[in-house]
Amino acid sequence: MELSYIINELAESREDYFRAIAPPLIQTSNFAFKTVDDLRKSFEDEYSTWLYSRGLNPTVEILRKKLAALDGAEDCLVFNSGAAAIFASVLANVKSGDHILSVKNPYTWAKKMFEEILPRFQVTHSYIDGTAIENFENAIQPNTSVIYLETPNSWTYDLQDLAAVASLARKHGIITIVDNSYCTPLYQKPIELGIDLVLQSATKYISGHSDTVAGVLSGEKKMIERIFNSEYMNIGSGIQPFNAWLLIRGLRTLEARLERIDRTTQALIPLLKAHPRIEKVIYPLDPEFPQYELAKKQMKGACGLLTIIIKTNECATIEKFCNSLKHILIEQMAGTEPLEEEKNQNGIQREVTR
Repeated sequence: MELSYIINELAESREDYFRAIAPPLIQTSNFAFKTVDDLRKSFEDEYSTWLYSRGLNPTVEILRKKLAALDGAEDCLVFNSGAAAIFASVLANVKSGDHILSVKNPYTWAKKMFEEILPRFQVTHSYIDGTAIENFENAIQPNTSVIYLETPNSWTYDLQDLAAVASLARKHGIITIVDNSYCTPLYQKPIELGIDLVLQSATKYISGHSDTVAGVLSGEKKMIERIFNSEYMNIGSGIQPFNAWLLIRGLRTLEARLERIDRTTQALIPLLKAHPRIEKVIYPLDPEFPQYELAKKQMKGACGLLTIIIKTNECATIEKFCNSLKHILIEQMAGTEPLEEEKNQNGIQREVTR
C-alpha cells in the first residue's frame, strides 16, 4: 500500500462527513442505538462497533487503520501513552510463573514493570546483551513466554537482529515484542521480519508537534482483539478522540518531517565529530557504529536522535554544557543520564547527553 495513500486517504470516508478533506473530530463519550437488541449486540462484541469512547471511536478508528497499515499489521490499538502500550502488550502475554527475557537497559517504565510490578505475581525476568543471537539462545528458560526488544535502544542504540530473534522465538513458542519508537514504521518494519507485536511512542515522530501523548501497539488481529477485550478496556488506557485527531494531522507531514530530520542529522554528525570537546558520537547509521551493517540491513533511516560523549569526567561540566545550550531545549528526555559502561579508572561515572 502506497505511503501517500495511507497517510492522506486510507479510512477517510469523506462522503460520510460532508466531503470534508480533514477527518472530523467525533468528541463524544457514548453512542445511541435504535433498539435494545442493537445495544445488546454491541455489549456482546464491543470490538466491532462503537459503544463507548473508552473503547472504539470513529476518529480513533481512522487513526488505527492508518497506523496498522504503516506497520504492515492486521490491526492496532492506540493508547494514551507509549508506557501504556508497553504495559498492555507484556501483561497480555504473561501469567504467574512465567519468565521474560529482555534486552538490557530497556525504557524506564518497561524496566519498572519487570523489576517492581510483575514480580508481585511471580513473573521473573532476565536482562541480556541483545547484540548477539547466542545470548538469546543461552538465556531462554523453559518458562520464557515473552522476549522484549528495543532496537535501537536508548542512549547507546544497541541493535537486535529482529529476523534472527523472531525465528528463534517461534521455535520455542515465545511471543516477541519490540519497541520501534526510534525508527517509526517508515524506517523499520519489525512485523515484516517476523516480530509478533510492535509498539511505539506516537508522542515523538507520529505527532511531531510536542502537543500529544500516545502509544501504538500493532500485530495480528486475533492478538489485538484479545488485548482490547482485556488489558486495553480494563485498564482504561485508550487514547482520547481529540488526541487521535491530532495524530491524524501529524501523519500528514510524517514522511516530509522524517526526510528533513534524517538529512540534517547526517549533515550534523561530521561537525560534532570534528569538535575538539566531543569525545564520541553514537548514531546507528554512522559507518563507525559497531553494528552499522545490521543497521543498514533492517533500518531505512535513523531519524534525529543521537548521543554525544563530552571530554570530561565532571558532572558539573556537563551541566554547564546543558545550561549553555541556546537552540536545543532541555526536556525530560534530554540532559544527562549515567551509563554503566562509561566509568573511568577512579570509578567515576561518565555521562552522556542527547
